[in-house]
Amino acid sequence: MSNDKTKTPTKTDHDLYWRVERADDFALIVDACAYFICLRKVMLAAQRQLLMIGWDFDLEIEMMPGESDAEGRAPDGFPNKLGPFIEAVLEQNEDLHIYMLKWNGSALVAPGRVLPGAMLATFGSARIHFALDSHHPFGACHHQKIVVADDSMAFCGGIDMTEERWDTSEHLPDDPRRVKKDGSPSEPWHDATSAMSGPAAVALGDLSRERWKRARNEVLDAPIPHEDTIWPDDLDVDVSGIEVAIARTVPPFDDSPLINEIEQAFLHAIESARDSIYIESQYFACDTICDAVEQRLKEDGGPQIVVLNPKYALSAFEDDAMHEQRDRMLSRLSEADHEDRFRIFYPVTSAEQPIYVHAKILIADTSTLHIGSANINNRSMGFDTECNVVVRDQDDLVAGFRTRLLAEHLDVSAQEFEEALAREETLIGAIETLKTPGGRGLRTLSDRESTLRGQLLAETDFMNPRYHHGDEPSAGQGIRPRHIAVTVALAGAAYLGWRLWGRRD
Repeated sequence: MSNDKTKTPTKTDHDLYWRVERADDFALIVDACAYFICLRKVMLAAQRQLLMIGWDFDLEIEMMPGESDAEGRAPDGFPNKLGPFIEAVLEQNEDLHIYMLKWNGSALVAPGRVLPGAMLATFGSARIHFALDSHHPFGACHHQKIVVADDSMAFCGGIDMTEERWDTSEHLPDDPRRVKKDGSPSEPWHDATSAMSGPAAVALGDLSRERWKRARNEVLDAPIPHEDTIWPDDLDVDVSGIEVAIARTVPPFDDSPLINEIEQAFLHAIESARDSIYIESQYFACDTICDAVEQRLKEDGGPQIVVLNPKYALSAFEDDAMHEQRDRMLSRLSEADHEDRFRIFYPVTSAEQPIYVHAKILIADTSTLHIGSANINNRSMGFDTECNVVVRDQDDLVAGFRTRLLAEHLDVSAQEFEEALAREETLIGAIETLKTPGGRGLRTLSDRESTLRGQLLAETDFMNPRYHHGDEPSAGQGIRPRHIAVTVALAGAAYLGWRLWGRRD
């Protein structure tokens, strides 16, 4: 990979994105509790084709935790666990085919979650199709999180259908429903996704079918969208009749070059912002984004910039790898911030427990909203496979969503936040006024203690690599992820054979 920073070409708005399509209806969903409820209704309404494209699927999770009856059914009368629910969805609709595409690296990260999906596809209905996606460079991952039902309704965001994602927007301390499958507590988790119908949903269906073709070399026909809406009755439509842009990251592979539409769209939003930039991300470790933010902070009278991150990563190794880079970038931004226009926070519960930020959101002023699967790190800009949707020139929607998010994090009503914003006239001013020293709220993120391992990982970009334009798609040569999987399988079979042969002796 080259060391040259990716340049931002001069482009029109439409040139920044893969496609720009109309959404008949559009909504924003915060946290997995609300998402899973909507998702169940849409899956049950699907009649011909249900596309599920994700980083991970855990078929053993309860979609509505703590609400199962004695027979394992949710309040809607269908099985609560994802796997049995999928089977019930197929029984409801005899013409429906379900396609589940999951990152093949999950076979190594969480091998126990791969077997149920493979068994469901092998021993369940012939209308369930399960595949592990290996069509990416070695070390990269398929990270898109998309669900499309009959090209009539689609979801795109940051929420995976897997363990430890479920939470409510209240993020209650010690919520008995927020537990892992073994009964141990799961940490508070903040996430978000989007829902849309109309041509924008068709476009996400096209993207998902294209991804399936690349992974399986199988062409799926597009279904005819429903004449009647399948929009859930209890999902409020935030806005109707708007344009939605779709942006992707696709790493170079075989003869295909890098696609970094998400990075270009992010940079365009940062460079175009006049008053404020608000970011929620799992990481803050992207060279090009940091460069762009640094340039805005060096300006006189530039926008205020507020970032929400998790306090800790999900493991000590990841914390060293990603947050060492974050600390280095924050040091640079602190030096550039000559007008005190930058803040980075992490949210906490009323019991002061850090809430893990998994949402992937960027809001520029009140005119542009980006939401999807892409983090603010190098991987999401040029290594992993990502999908974001972008809404522009919808000030009421964008401003309302920013207020909704910050009101939740600050534990105030939307009206209280809007009044503080009007009174203080700046985003940081409103946050600082409403931020309390104890209880539910936002806390300033401080530097973590540097470690030797973290320094080494940061210097080598071991956990945070990327491709740039002009880099050769080296994944077309040498070792591929499937080669690793086959090698592991053969080694396991050889070991098992050796043990069995030893017992015979």
